[in-house]
Amino acid sequence: MARTIPPDRFQDLIEAATQVFLEQGYQRTQVADVAARMGVSKGSIYSYVESKEALFDCVLRHADNSRAVELPKALPVPAPRPGATLQAVRRRLESEGSLPLLTGALAKKRVGDVAGELQGILAELYDALARHRTAIKLLDRCAPDYPELAKLWFGGSREGTLALLARYLEDCMRRGHLRAEGEPAVIARIALETLVFWAVHRHWDPSPQALDEENSRRTVLAFLGAALARGDLDGQV
Repeated sequence: MARTIPPDRFQDLIEAATQVFLEQGYQRTQVADVAARMGVSKGSIYSYVESKEALFDCVLRHADNSRAVELPKALPVPAPRPGATLQAVRRRLESEGSLPLLTGALAKKRVGDVAGELQGILAELYDALARHRTAIKLLDRCAPDYPELAKLWFGGSREGTLALLARYLEDCMRRGHLRAEGEPAVIARIALETLVFWAVHRHWDPSPQALDEENSRRTVLAFLGAALARGDLDGQV
């Protein structure tokens, strides 16, 4: 008689593997490490996934999923086809990583409320980072061990967002809409890294502060907005 696999055990596997990949990175993580985290034998893991590659693919696909992870119909989950994991990450970045307020602002010639536009762009960035914080943390941690993934993440999505923000700030500085002085690329990096820390990295801080999420968000956005926007605009361009 075939052994019945508990449906919730696959979710336990994804959660345990996520933590191990975050702690050790892609290269160092072994199936045995995930088994040890779960308190099961390595053979038990292979009843769910065919390989570490299959496990990592599942972890990335389920990262930040608000719904319970369903047990796949066919087990063990096979190793992904060559390039399939990268394709899945690319599709997610393209479908869920858009920043319409930022890209729309770059196309405008006139703005009625500069401070309001800036606050909207900062909020859009913060919220996008927060929605995908586990996936972002996984990519930051594991991409250095995975050259193709590093090229897609570091050289593509992350650098692309930074470039867009720098272009926006440079344009605002040229028009006299910002009080900040200096290199726009540096200012953009300071702003983005601040958003990334509070929306993503602080949730894995080994010595975290007990702070309310919404209050933290509001404070970070107010701080950056005040640091960048001129105080004498009165909404005029």
